[in-house]
Amino acid sequence: MSIARVEGRVQPARSGDPKRVGPYRIIGRLGSGGMGTVHAGLDPAGLRVAVKVVHPAQAEDPEFRARFRREVQLSSRVQGPCLIPLLAADPDAESPWLATAYAPGLTLDRHLAAHGPLTGGTLYAFATGAAQALAAIHAAGVVHRDVKPQNVILTPAGPRVLDFGIAHAADGTSVTRTGVMTGTPGWISPEHYRTGTAGPEGDMFAWGALVAHAATGRLPFGTGAPDVVAYRVMSEEPDLDGLPDELRESLTKALAKNPAERISAEAAAEECARLLAGQTTQLLGTAGPEPTRIGDCLTAEWNLPSMQDPAWSLPTPPIRKRALLTAVLTAIAVAAVSGGIVTFYSSDDRTDVDPTSERVAPSTPSVGISTPVATAATTASGTPAETTSAPAVDPRTIRIPKDPLAGVAGPAYTRAGDEAQPVADEWRASTTAGSPEERDTEKAIRDRMTSMLATKDMDFMKPTVTFNQRAQTVMVTGGPVPQLPENYQEVFRRAGEMAACSALAHRLGNDPTTWPYGRFVIYWKTSDGDLDAAALGYGEATDGCISETAGQWHGDESGMATAEVPSSDKAEIRVADAAVKAVVATWNTNTSETNEDPLDVDDGISLGFDPVENAAYVWTDDPDSRFTSRASQSNLRGAVEDAVCRKLALEFNSNKSWEYTRWALVVHDAYTGTRQFIGAGTCSW
Repeated sequence: MSIARVEGRVQPARSGDPKRVGPYRIIGRLGSGGMGTVHAGLDPAGLRVAVKVVHPAQAEDPEFRARFRREVQLSSRVQGPCLIPLLAADPDAESPWLATAYAPGLTLDRHLAAHGPLTGGTLYAFATGAAQALAAIHAAGVVHRDVKPQNVILTPAGPRVLDFGIAHAADGTSVTRTGVMTGTPGWISPEHYRTGTAGPEGDMFAWGALVAHAATGRLPFGTGAPDVVAYRVMSEEPDLDGLPDELRESLTKALAKNPAERISAEAAAEECARLLAGQTTQLLGTAGPEPTRIGDCLTAEWNLPSMQDPAWSLPTPPIRKRALLTAVLTAIAVAAVSGGIVTFYSSDDRTDVDPTSERVAPSTPSVGISTPVATAATTASGTPAETTSAPAVDPRTIRIPKDPLAGVAGPAYTRAGDEAQPVADEWRASTTAGSPEERDTEKAIRDRMTSMLATKDMDFMKPTVTFNQRAQTVMVTGGPVPQLPENYQEVFRRAGEMAACSALAHRLGNDPTTWPYGRFVIYWKTSDGDLDAAALGYGEATDGCISETAGQWHGDESGMATAEVPSSDKAEIRVADAAVKAVVATWNTNTSETNEDPLDVDDGISLGFDPVENAAYVWTDDPDSRFTSRASQSNLRGAVEDAVCRKLALEFNSNKSWEYTRWALVVHDAYTGTRQFIGAGTCSW
């Protein structure tokens, strides 16, 4: 059951439907299928979400649960235009669930049945958006494998590709059972029919068929029995009659029988974007301004009406409740001002949790942070009271602004949301820091990167920080380093992205109308004279710097890979050893209640640190299959969270340079042959 494959209308809830799922209040149903039910939900801020809850029978199947967990992991990896983002998930709940943003609209097949083929600019926008979505999917190392009309929603804002239920990683780690044919007849590539091969090229074959279907209303390989359709796919040419001539070339390349001859998603998106821009230019007339971004063109040409559903509109809280809430918030604010010790943090906009609010640290905050050193109060009569010094701020608890330009009118940084890829010319045109603000930012990035890299004995990779004000971008460049292991370059990328993102977010938050830099790019040179360095990664400081879903940190494969690099930091080595022993001791203490066999420190449990997101990763390859059941995994998760968080808190309180407050647990999955994340979070103490 697709998370959003519905007609956009909320159906009444049925007997037995949950009132809440995770943080979401359920107000009705959006659809159901063999896999589960999709509920309409609202988050605490009123955001509309679609929540897929797995059927109980499926949840009891360990094989299915493993596939669902993998689906969640893959979906969290994929972000980009014309996709529906994953907001939150709990694959280990009694009834596993995941939530995405709600996407109103008809699927392509329903739209064609009700309104006929897409035409003009809407068709070009559809082709562009669908190709952009697949380009983002493939860039994340994922293959969709089920591109078809039922898996594309035509929302008022543009097309949205959805459903990663049978997606798989490009490295071959599949969500589906090995040997089972997946996909829908007519949307399966020739090579998949012949050999079972399913790669990005197969997605592009389906994209070509999808766009042809959208343009003509006909299935390009006709209808009939599955074996007849399969024969046509493998042996006959598609029916492209009636297709606009401008699109025919791109679709012909996508529908080539030989996968090596097919156009890539990125190239298809570029070609269709040029056609789309031409449509927009014609619409505006030769005297009008040309759109500057693909997203602008897509929005300008997309012509579908908004869908209104009164079921989403809920009554506002009664006046009495609003007044009570206001009174409570006012009391809290007064207490915070008068007491000076009440601090509210949001886990999605800080570097870490503050475990001890009374702690006083002598070190200074990061660049760009203004820290008050004294407060002046007045008495009830209005006369000045005694001025008192505020406690120094522990720099480890300073928040990273998640959206530093929220509510800012006329910011100096104007490229927020710009989807344009970085280009080599921008890097070559960048210059060293000139202003005092640029020099402070350069130092903050270099110092933060050096600190992170030193924990892995990688601080020999010295970053160079340059600025391109025209591109509003900060460039962090590494290399050349002869015979450098590939995983070292990946750690450099992650460290550079985090250091640049946090420094720019702070600067944007403090000086939004004067600070022009909000983008950052990480480059790697292969030689001193390299004029065409490779871009390892890029991003925006206005998108948040910590990889979280719905405000919760989950850990990921990149962090795990960094944690597996041996640490050279003595404190990390000591804490890792103590934490593993504590996990074993906690597990063994609980065996009288869990009926599990005791563990030993030599039973293959390891711990390493990711200095980029301040996380301790615990993993085991489970050589004796100790943790294959849900119960044993739950017991291990509890032991790890308890023991590891205790050790992290102990070190945090005694070591002013210790920044680790997150944890993640990864266990070998015998079914998929890969490691699976079975728990993660931020310690609270």
